[in-house]
Amino acid sequence: MNNRHNNELGNEKISSLLFKMAVPAITAQIINLLYNLVDRMYIGHIEGVGATALTAVGVTMPVIMVISAFAALVSMGGAPRASIMMGKGDKDSAEKIMGNCTTALVFISVILTAAVLLFGENMLMAFGASENTVEYALDYMNIYACGTIFVQIALGLNAFITAQGFAKISMITVLVGAVLNIILDPIFIFGLDMGVKGAALATIISQAVSALWVLRFLTGNMTVLKIRKRHLKIDFKVLLPCLALGLSPFIMQSTESILIVSFNTSLLKYGGDLAVGAMTILSSVMQFSMLPLSGLTQGAAPIISYNYGAGNGSRVKDAFLLLLKISLIYSAALWAIAMIYPQIFAVIFTKDAELIGISVRSMRIYMAASLLFGIQISCQQTFIALGNARTSVFLAVLRKIILLIPLIYILPIFFENKVDAVFLAEPVADVIAVTVTSLMFLRQFKNVLAELDVYEKNII
Repeated sequence: MNNRHNNELGNEKISSLLFKMAVPAITAQIINLLYNLVDRMYIGHIEGVGATALTAVGVTMPVIMVISAFAALVSMGGAPRASIMMGKGDKDSAEKIMGNCTTALVFISVILTAAVLLFGENMLMAFGASENTVEYALDYMNIYACGTIFVQIALGLNAFITAQGFAKISMITVLVGAVLNIILDPIFIFGLDMGVKGAALATIISQAVSALWVLRFLTGNMTVLKIRKRHLKIDFKVLLPCLALGLSPFIMQSTESILIVSFNTSLLKYGGDLAVGAMTILSSVMQFSMLPLSGLTQGAAPIISYNYGAGNGSRVKDAFLLLLKISLIYSAALWAIAMIYPQIFAVIFTKDAELIGISVRSMRIYMAASLLFGIQISCQQTFIALGNARTSVFLAVLRKIILLIPLIYILPIFFENKVDAVFLAEPVADVIAVTVTSLMFLRQFKNVLAELDVYEKNII
């Protein structure tokens, strides 16, 4: 099993290998998106309070994103390093990385659960909740927080399944939880009349099943890398490099929560609860645009990481170029739909005509530069796959912290329509960030390929 997967990552045709790896990963990302979207679709159609409840769940998203970001901190740093070690033929080091990451995920989940339960209401008010929405938001978040350990295990360790080349198994992990969530949502929300509490309960039960599936696989006989008791003890020489590499995806995801806070508080000031509700819909659509791209890069990452570890520069280059091409095609297609038919997305979440109206107008502004996402995510995630922690962290900080967050507060000063100005911050930041990322990537990727070329010549 080990040799077969190594041969595939190191020798199989790049296009067919990327298809084999990326399709399940993209499918898994789309399915994973259903966890939140299905909740929102059902919640948005609760009779009488749907629009208010939907806005409330949107306010909880910063907390949920932080929980997911900590899973990314550990897994998205650990999994590429495990793949690189596999490329070097060092299976024991790869298993040690996975064992340390497992312990870190459990430790982090305990701290996060306690923090959310103790300070949840204060967080929600800071994140843009109003007196009308805070009760619903707290109902949802307190239950979701109790399932933090399941989220950490399911999301965090599933990356190590993908890193080994088991893309289909990784997809099934997500599929099992998502299907169960879709089944349980209407039962708990409407059948048992639990409302938003039912949506949260359905989600954590589904995540628990996914977590058990992951643990069973990674301790079973099919896996190449196995969770072993001797590797669970924290070794900071092993764990800290993983956290350093995982800092970029952590920043990308955790700052997403800060972004939502910035958007929500600004929009609440200039447009009230209705504008915040529109942001909930727009953030859902943005997730739809980003997660399939994330799935594509997750499929490509093991190929790039493994061949980088093996010193095969030509396969690293071919894998990146194919990743970039497909990412651009997808992001351009999604941009066209958002510009021409934005109402398609809005009506999924609400029947409120006024909310649909503001969402349609705002979407054309908010997603004006989304066709460039393919370049941004391909370059940034390839830096991570190559183990370049420093550059990937800088790029993550650049787009959101240096550019986008200040623009949310600066642009309304110069525009009469303050709500439109807040949404305009997104495309302005995207254009600048993609330009900087492209220039940095062209320079550094050339150096990587040159180093690998020298390595290959020395081997020959």
